[in-house]
Amino acid sequence: MSIRAPRKGENYELGVDLNSEYRDKRKDAIKRVIASMTVGKDVSGLFPDVLKNMQTDDLEQKKLVYLYLMNYAKTQPELVILAVNTFVKDSEDPNPLVRALAIRTMGCLRAERIIDYLCDPLQRALRDENPYVRKTAALCVAKLYDLKPSLVIDNGFLPRLHEMIADSNPMVVANTVAALTDIHAVATTAHPPVPPSDPAVFVITPQVLNKLLIALNECTEWGRVAVLNALARYVTQDEKESEHICERVVPQFQHVNGSVVLAAVKVIMIHMRGIHREDLVKQLIRKMAPPLVTLLSSPPEVQWVALRNINLLLQKRSDLLSSEMRVFFCKYNDPLYVKVEKLDIMVRLANDNNVDALLSELKEYASEVDVDFVRKSIKAIGQTAISIENSAERCVSVLLDLIGTRVSYVVQEAVVVMKDIFRKYPSTYEGIIPTLCANLEELDEPEAKASLIWIIGEYAEKIDNADELLSTFVDTFTEESYQVQLQTLTAVVKLFLKKPDSSQGVVQRVLNTATKDCDSPDVRDRAYIYWRLLSTDPGAAKTVVLAHRPPISIPRTTVSPVLLEELLGEISSLASVYHKPAETFIGHGRISADAVQRKGTELSDDQAFAQKAFRTVVAGQQAENLLDFDDAPTQEEPSGLAATQILPSTPAAANFFSGTSTNPLDDLVSIFGGMSTVGGNGGGGDSGLGGLGAWSTTSPPPTIASPLDNVVSSTVGQKPQEDLLGLF
Repeated sequence: MSIRAPRKGENYELGVDLNSEYRDKRKDAIKRVIASMTVGKDVSGLFPDVLKNMQTDDLEQKKLVYLYLMNYAKTQPELVILAVNTFVKDSEDPNPLVRALAIRTMGCLRAERIIDYLCDPLQRALRDENPYVRKTAALCVAKLYDLKPSLVIDNGFLPRLHEMIADSNPMVVANTVAALTDIHAVATTAHPPVPPSDPAVFVITPQVLNKLLIALNECTEWGRVAVLNALARYVTQDEKESEHICERVVPQFQHVNGSVVLAAVKVIMIHMRGIHREDLVKQLIRKMAPPLVTLLSSPPEVQWVALRNINLLLQKRSDLLSSEMRVFFCKYNDPLYVKVEKLDIMVRLANDNNVDALLSELKEYASEVDVDFVRKSIKAIGQTAISIENSAERCVSVLLDLIGTRVSYVVQEAVVVMKDIFRKYPSTYEGIIPTLCANLEELDEPEAKASLIWIIGEYAEKIDNADELLSTFVDTFTEESYQVQLQTLTAVVKLFLKKPDSSQGVVQRVLNTATKDCDSPDVRDRAYIYWRLLSTDPGAAKTVVLAHRPPISIPRTTVSPVLLEELLGEISSLASVYHKPAETFIGHGRISADAVQRKGTELSDDQAFAQKAFRTVVAGQQAENLLDFDDAPTQEEPSGLAATQILPSTPAAANFFSGTSTNPLDDLVSIFGGMSTVGGNGGGGDSGLGGLGAWSTTSPPPTIASPLDNVVSSTVGQKPQEDLLGLF
């Protein structure tokens, strides 16, 4: 005895209405089923009842039933086969809308059982007299290729698609281009890749180019995007062809849809590479500016996408919007992400003519309530000072006004920016150092503290109380962040080298604290190096610590030139928004399959690079060990490439160079271990890294001497005037 479903509930009532003898009642029930499906309720149990209402002359009801079928075809694949007869019948209906609807729905079902029944109706649809049916069928071929490529190839759909590019209807041409582009993308990323002569590869010939240019102005907006993307892939034969394409694409700048505008910009930027006439290039750039400016009147989300693409374009063509600075001024109601992009673009557009207006605007932004935006505005002032030398004095004046506000986060960001300005223009704005030092108590962020400490150390000889200022940081050395500790250590050593008489106590305290009480190995290592330098060769210490540094500069681009060219070919896509290649965020595990294949071909190069690296390391090991605290002379040995001749004598090295090594760490230890048999351990038990040969499995590791012992041992035998131990 079978158990029947309870005769109650919403689904039961819908089932009853779906089987009603009244047409209106059945249609209303289908609408309620779709409504329930839309809000996430499970109505898959009504599949047979909905399927019964598929054969109807009511187009609205047929669309609703088809929508239901597309949603539940995967969960009810055995029942979908019952709808095949109706689909085939509808594909021959006199009404072109019904024919197109049937083809579209069959392509969207993605059910294995129904694919084979799709081929015959699709063949007829591709040759249908109505363009609406043909354009729908073109996209259906792309969906079918994604499901089962062999079926598309066996039925000859691809040659038919190539023929449809010459269709008289521009919408059919646009959809055909979109379908062929999708198939091309799938075919070229397949493994193994298809040969170039395969019909799945969409090769744009000069004949196809002319047909695309003719259809461009007649398509809908999304059709134009598809055609423009295809034009961007075309490889021109000569300069005249590049000029012709640019001339035909320029009118698309006036389109109301931002996607069409950006696609047109992409085509122009790509084909402008083949144009050598400077006057034409300038004319194209001039025509490109107004549509890009118009995009800034869009909603914030669209604005941000446009700004990211504009940022990329400016890195290639800095003169693109040189006279449009004011349109990028931030509005009070702009979201933060839009304001940040505008700031970056304004700094890129800054020049001697508009820098005053920019600084006035940035000074206003620095009084906003949004802390992040204020910080970025102050940073933009510093970038302007570094990139435009004539404006540096005005920028410093604005920064001093901001420091005078005594607002904590404003002062701290201004100090960080001033540090960069000092690095760009050394010994130019020393008069403002007292003002910066007066705000020492205001600083509580590591970056701001580190910046002021750097300034004090760099100009210690010109600051009377530099030792007192640095002593406050030495007193709290262990409590500070590693960034501040490193800067304090370096600044105190600079102070000692410039004013040795008044800073002996400070330098001894900071070195003792850094070597004994500090947790960071970076800080300890730097302290040991400074201690070693100061105790053995003050001249070398001065050369190293007070070395001349080149002035800093702001790079014109945020990406490499090669990557910039690649991203310009991806304008109006996510790659141009993220400023990253598509394979970094699309694919399996964010690394696409083709990228993995490329990596495979590069493995052979890695072996050569690794060998070269090992040879360099060995040469450096034999040339001079900077951390070897033993001053005993070592035996003269070969270095550089000559040294590599003895390396294969160790088993691990031989395995590495032959490519059979499996443990790089073992190889590295063995290779350096082998060096000890050649170069010796330097003759001392406390020889630091110079005695790596003694660190073998048969002997215990050497005892590490204390820093003070190292200093004492290194000073034995020196002249009294060279012995700096008395200073400590």
